[in-house]
Amino acid sequence: MRAEALKGHLDGLLLAALEEGPQHGYAVKEALRESTEGRIDLPSGTIYPALHRLEQAGLITGTWSVVGGRRRRTYELTSDGREALSGERDRWQEFAGAVTAALRTRPWPTTT
Repeated sequence: MRAEALKGHLDGLLLAALEEGPQHGYAVKEALRESTEGRIDLPSGTIYPALHRLEQAGLITGTWSVVGGRRRRTYELTSDGREALSGERDRWQEFAGAVTAALRTRPWPTTT
């Protein structure tokens, strides 16, 4: 799936990927790929700026650690992030319902 198709939804997807607990950036990317059965496999250049944006917005927190001699940043949802995820889910349900209704196959109108 192209990154352009996800505009407006990426933040919610990343928040959902962090819902189960803290993860480092690459693990967030992999969680998103696995949860969508490979349909959403975004480049790191898309994921990391979005994580930084979510952190600046106070929706996630990040902490540095050293694992195997390498520094990595681990991200975790904040309470504001959990609230934002709930709102993202509500907006998605509304949007998906509207698109489904618009794309539903309808019988041709009858003429008399």
